[in-house]
Amino acid sequence: MPRSPRSPLLLAGLLATAGVTHFAAPRPYDATIPRALPGRPRTWTYASGALELALAAGLVLPKTRRTAALATAAFFVGVFPANVKMAADWRDRPAPLKAAALGRLPLQLPLVLWARSIAKNGEGQA
Repeated sequence: MPRSPRSPLLLAGLLATAGVTHFAAPRPYDATIPRALPGRPRTWTYASGALELALAAGLVLPKTRRTAALATAAFFVGVFPANVKMAADWRDRPAPLKAAALGRLPLQLPLVLWARSIAKNGEGQA
């Protein structure tokens, strides 16, 4: 499947936007942190936001793109439990919010595949 040269930049933009929101409005993210994780939810929120920003930077740079793309795919798999928790927590919310929370779950797979396709195409695309 051919990939646009812009693809890494688009994914980087998505990650950067999400990363910034972890710092600008951390409260909603805190609520998605599974209770089984040690420490405070805010620490996990900030760490996740910082990681998203780092992954975005790695995707922009051709020399680090492949490694960052593989790490991004792993990250999307790693945050899936938080999305499951959000969907479960929002089951009593109004229908549009519940639908949005549930809709995030199947979106993880295309995100993982997107990151993997960038890794597969390697460094050479800016």
